[in-house]
Amino acid sequence: MTLTTPTADDLATLEAIAGGGLASESPDAARYFEEPRGLFRGGAAAILRPATTEAVAVIVRHCNARRIGIIPYGGGTGLVGGQVAALSPPAVLLSLERMNRIREVRTGESALVAEAGVTLAAAQEAAEAAGRLFPLSLASEGSCQVGGNLATNAGGTQVLRYGNARDLCLGVEAVLADGSVLKGPSTLRKDNTGYDLRNLLIGSEGTLGIITAAALRLFPRPRQTVTAMLTVPGPEEAVALLHHMQDRLGDTVTTFEILNGTGPEFLAEHFPEITDPLDGAPPWRVMMEAGSGAQGDLAEACETAFGEAFEAGLATDGVIAASEAQRAHMWHIRETIPEANRRVGVVSSHDISVPVSRIPAFIAEADRAVAAVVEGLRINCFGHLGDGNLHYNVFPPKGRSRDDFRNVRVAIKDAVYDLVAKHGGSFSAEHGLGRLKLEDLTRHGDPAKIAAMRAIKAAMDPNGILNPGAVVPAP
Repeated sequence: MTLTTPTADDLATLEAIAGGGLASESPDAARYFEEPRGLFRGGAAAILRPATTEAVAVIVRHCNARRIGIIPYGGGTGLVGGQVAALSPPAVLLSLERMNRIREVRTGESALVAEAGVTLAAAQEAAEAAGRLFPLSLASEGSCQVGGNLATNAGGTQVLRYGNARDLCLGVEAVLADGSVLKGPSTLRKDNTGYDLRNLLIGSEGTLGIITAAALRLFPRPRQTVTAMLTVPGPEEAVALLHHMQDRLGDTVTTFEILNGTGPEFLAEHFPEITDPLDGAPPWRVMMEAGSGAQGDLAEACETAFGEAFEAGLATDGVIAASEAQRAHMWHIRETIPEANRRVGVVSSHDISVPVSRIPAFIAEADRAVAAVVEGLRINCFGHLGDGNLHYNVFPPKGRSRDDFRNVRVAIKDAVYDLVAKHGGSFSAEHGLGRLKLEDLTRHGDPAKIAAMRAIKAAMDPNGILNPGAVVPAP
């Protein structure tokens, strides 16, 4: 469908509906047109910041009637260009940041209702104030927003126990492409009344509707928490250690991360004040966290399981956090690695997943495949081993710039994604598709799935106004 350029009258009408807006040339607008990796530069005819669902609905109805594109915008932390675009004709950017209320906390139903512009940290704090846990946890939780978390089906560090954002959402309120409002959000656990539109909208990155509020699942807060960082000989032992700890501790294991030595090396280069709790700069380590209620002694159970792991050669050294400060320090190490990556400058980054049992073979083969393209590149392989999600990122040698290797980026990416496919994995584990991965979807995606996605997009957004150019490849 052909979109149109909004007129001055369109923009005046839309800004009035939103209760104000920003011109694209305003100095305050610059932050909306940037994304964390610097791979995309955006633009828009105007930035609209409505404060109510009804205002969003009226804006969408106007844009649909006039065939004006809309780019939904949350916290701006997405890593695949879903929230930024320089479109022609220009779209309007619709930010949900003023829709930032916790509407209610229903402790009797273990749920809270948050508007789309609530930051993830604020949702966590609201749950904590009610004596509950909202377990979605991301490095960007101070700035990413609930609507964006759901639109991208964010993962994070506790998927192993609690699932992705999709699994933590009971219901959504959303504005569809014609401006109609999908009422909610419901806190029901069971509702088999036809198609599951909630799960269709979650992960659609604003291409099928604009999520304006959501009912989020809450959980009991752990009474006991054990956090540890362990040196392991390699990925094979890390996987065996994961299974060992799950066999001994069951579903109390909430987090199981793997980090190769490059991440701490980058931290030493760019954040020298961050000390490493492990000696000897080990080439591989895991970070594990377990949490449980008051029954039994979790620390004792963990120590026993760790002792067995050492005897079996699955781990060779380790530190258990003895205080909340030590626990926070371990998490600070893990959560600062992405920022260190940005400072180094990535040649090619890959948010991939493979079956957990295939991770050791994948890493070994991918290392060889990258070296076959260009020798000497640094690989920072880290991520959520417990659910099979790795961030397999390739960087220039020390003293070189990523710009020196732009000519090999596509070759590296294709080599990695070909191996992901070989091992039955996904080239997009938790970041989504956005605009960055459309070609990858065409190359590696299931043709039947792509055809179904196009059909759903055409049915739900026949004028193509919602986040044009994202997620769904053009025919």
